[in-house]
Amino acid sequence: MRFNVFGTPMKILRKSGEWQLFRDSDVGMAVRVYDVVIPEDLTEDQLAGYLDDIYHEMATAKYPSVVKVS
Repeated sequence: MRFNVFGTPMKILRKSGEWQLFRDSDVGMAVRVYDVVIPEDLTEDQLAGYLDDIYHEMATAKYPSVVKVS
């Protein structure tokens, strides 16, 4: 799943029962974010809200919220 996290493209993958967060780019490069641990019991519907809680300091007038893009 891909998200626009206050203007920063990110994606979350489910691997071996855990959620993994990556910074994404337009050229297909992805860098894993190890500083953020997403609880395993969160559902897909809860991920945008969780990212919003973690990264809310990045909010701007142009990017006021986290948006799921795919």
